[in-house]
Amino acid sequence: MRVFLVDDSAIVRERLVSMLSEIKGVEIAGEAENAHDALEDIKKLKPDVVILDIRMPGGNGIDVLEKIKKSRPTTKVIIFTNYPYPQYRKKCMDGGADYFFDKSIEFEKVIEVLKSLVER
Repeated sequence: MRVFLVDDSAIVRERLVSMLSEIKGVEIAGEAENAHDALEDIKKLKPDVVILDIRMPGGNGIDVLEKIKKSRPTTKVIIFTNYPYPQYRKKCMDGGADYFFDKSIEFEKVIEVLKSLVER
């Protein structure tokens, strides 16, 4: 399963790469720190899963989510944010997000979801 990471924090991306690399069957397809690069790279690399932050330079994750789902509806999108407010959760889920997690307390849930997706 090919996973693409989108987060403006290099530390978060590094931690995710480290954690995800330990999951058998997961390959890191690429990374981006802003909305523009994310959309370009996702179009080229066609990952199975995108882990996506909401707030980032050059746009926002909700717009990226909607564009991913419009062009590649089968791509699983995990929203992973420091802004877990109900209005963001609703907007993301309405926009097609498959999962919505709070970075500050739900890091492990991302790992659990990816393990379960690999098993399918």
